[in-house]
Amino acid sequence: MRDSARQTRSHLVRLFEQQGVRPRHDLGQNFLVDLNLLDLIVRQARLSTADVVLEVGAGTGSLTERLARAAGHVVSVECDPHVFGHLRQLLGSHPRVTLIHGDALESKHALSPEVLAALRSALRQVAQAEAQQAESLAGDCGNPWALQARDVTCKLVANLPYHIATPVISNLVASDLPWSRMVVTIQWELAERMQARPGTSDYGALSVWLQAQTRINVVRKLPPSVFWPPPKVDSAVVVIERDAEAQAAIADRALFHQFVREVFTQRRKRLLGVLAGRSGPEPSGERRSDPPGLPARRTRAELQKLFAELGIVPEARAEELAVGTLVQLANRLAAPS
Repeated sequence: MRDSARQTRSHLVRLFEQQGVRPRHDLGQNFLVDLNLLDLIVRQARLSTADVVLEVGAGTGSLTERLARAAGHVVSVECDPHVFGHLRQLLGSHPRVTLIHGDALESKHALSPEVLAALRSALRQVAQAEAQQAESLAGDCGNPWALQARDVTCKLVANLPYHIATPVISNLVASDLPWSRMVVTIQWELAERMQARPGTSDYGALSVWLQAQTRINVVRKLPPSVFWPPPKVDSAVVVIERDAEAQAAIADRALFHQFVREVFTQRRKRLLGVLAGRSGPEPSGERRSDPPGLPARRTRAELQKLFAELGIVPEARAEELAVGTLVQLANRLAAPS
């Protein structure tokens, strides 16, 4: 087993001292040094050769190596040039690993085009390999219909830097990639927000966006001591599974995403007022134009009628409504008036 696969506190201290650098707080560099937890993450990912893995924040490659043994391909992203140099020495020639030196995000609302292109390329390659293998096995058993190629999916498996965890997860869910599962190490507070219930302070746009189309399970709470350097907060290993049936119930996911962000920007205001406020005239007297991707504006009377049909009281705030109710409301607003 290569040295990096034994990523420990002493190994990392030695590596950084040799390069004359220190872990960067601004990049969220807290390396997981409990090898049993690295193995747990890989097991929870349930990888096969039909999977393309996205890893954001690859670090020294300890998790990357483990992923490459089980997955069809790994696209690994690291932005620190010093750490990336070590990663490239270790895995630069690996046939099933694509290394990207740069940011995983183009902006807080979009994944990097380079990352998306690498994932799509890997998905095509793995799909071709799966089809060839199925054809070969079917030929061996003498029945061309005996075996079919497995569905190729994308999985996010990563010890995510805390400061980009939310946009990476949210944007992958919003993408058209065939993702099926995420296993991520994130800040405990973020894990609580993901699972938050209506009426609680943690319940917000992220809670609704994820719960409306995924199943979320906190596998383990992690103390700071399992990282080097130790963060000041607890962390969690979280599994997020795509819920295709729930996702199909959303009429327009792009519109729903915008709707959720808009109504929770003013979470303490009455929802009727937030939505009706979008219908008012500009100071010039001209009617406001609708921002791209948002539901068409409705009059207060139309909204009151819609609220009554959905059983939403006029005084309701977005933070008080269940996920299913918000999905229904967004769907109705997406329909032509």
